[in-house]
Amino acid sequence: MEAVAKLRNVPTSPRKMRLVADLVRGKKVTQALGLLRFEANIGAEKIEKLLLSALANWQQHNEEERIEDANLYISEIFVDEGRQLKRLRPAPQGRGHRIRKRSNHVTLKIDTKVEKLKKTTEHAKQVGTTDNPKADAKS
Repeated sequence: MEAVAKLRNVPTSPRKMRLVADLVRGKKVTQALGLLRFEANIGAEKIEKLLLSALANWQQHNEEERIEDANLYISEIFVDEGRQLKRLRPAPQGRGHRIRKRSNHVTLKIDTKVEKLKKTTEHAKQVGTTDNPKADAKS
């Protein structure tokens, strides 16, 4: 079962946030939480909080399962550009330089790896193949 959490209008640039997102993409949830806890980047704290929110969402949908037994991993994480606040900074000779204060939106999805393995083995049973190709050739 998949769980989604979204974080909107984070006041950091999308480029900086993507560095942290790339760090945890595809990792197990426990491993990702460990990486984010000790990462120095400012976006790590926000993504850690978002990951904990996704875990709570997953637990809400799967009350009968334990998080420790679920084998959860980050199936998808992406950072989109949010709105920009445009400001002017005084420059020499009466000019003004534009300052763009960027923001971003982060979407994080977690899923279980066990479900996908079960689906492939069920499909193999329906087709009638086994994991050992030599055994299929002998039959």
